[in-house]
Amino acid sequence: MHDGVVADEGLGELRSVVASRLWRDGHVLDEGVNADELAAAVADENTLVWFDLVDPSPAELAELSDRLGLPPTVVEDALAPHERPKVSRHQDDLYFTVYATALGPPPTGENLGRLVATRISGIVTPTALVTVRLDDRFDMTPVLRRWDDFAGLTRYGSGALVHGLLDVVVDGHFDTIQAIDDEIEDLEDALFEQRTTGHDFLRRVYGVRKDLVALRRVVLPMREAVNALLRHKDDLAELSSYYDDLYDHVLRASEWTESLRDMVTSIFETNLSLQDARLNQVMKKLAAWAAIIAVPTAVTGWFGQNVPYPGFSEPFGFWLSVAAIVAFSTGLYAVFRRRDWL
Repeated sequence: MHDGVVADEGLGELRSVVASRLWRDGHVLDEGVNADELAAAVADENTLVWFDLVDPSPAELAELSDRLGLPPTVVEDALAPHERPKVSRHQDDLYFTVYATALGPPPTGENLGRLVATRISGIVTPTALVTVRLDDRFDMTPVLRRWDDFAGLTRYGSGALVHGLLDVVVDGHFDTIQAIDDEIEDLEDALFEQRTTGHDFLRRVYGVRKDLVALRRVVLPMREAVNALLRHKDDLAELSSYYDDLYDHVLRASEWTESLRDMVTSIFETNLSLQDARLNQVMKKLAAWAAIIAVPTAVTGWFGQNVPYPGFSEPFGFWLSVAAIVAFSTGLYAVFRRRDWL
């Protein structure tokens, strides 16, 4: 496939290869291909091969890079921590990094986030796709099923395999976004149905916002990655409509993520506004009750003066004061009630 590639030495030292598959003319020839057959297949322009590495060592990747004629920067990119989704060209081949996403169980303790992002890297040559996973949290079964559903596309080369993989990854993004959207709807219901939103509610809001920030770092760069594939891969003409559809899905996922971030911000701001409104209601009620309580205080204080007044030292004077208290208090209560202060 490349000048200087030694195909007959085999790849027996690559112990991290957990799965492989071989196609010819759109049909699967073999699965679980052994190391020597893989090496020969990579060098055969009439076949298409995929093999998957899980948690490879730097030495294994360096060996693979040497066998495929790739520069050493591939090893660095595949194992470097905190890589963002991207596509880069290494001589005649492409290297990409994407992240599959899922929501984990409800958070406990100080860890408020639920998003689980699994890194998937790939080396793309004209006749091969090598996927590199740092762990086995991402299940490749849906990817294999997608390749089987569109098996005829494999005759167009490794671009078909990349499309199937990215399509499954983006579908996973949609599932994650939908789950977060459902959680935001639950937060909205809790916001308007409950009379108070306490510490647990704010923790949930903060956790959702944290997940969306992490998801945004994964979803938004996918637009650049798909564009870079179309720009750098010269043999995607037959697959252009499929990649256009993939790019449309990536755009929808990005826009949906941005809209959810706005929704979480709106929930937080609405919660503050509702708290201010509740505080105003409490202050109005306190002021209203203070005014009502002031009436009997004023009446009893007036009638408690040591000066003659109607009913002074007479039993009906007491009842007159009681009637005044009830009348004024009831009148104030009715006024405040009509103004929605009580």
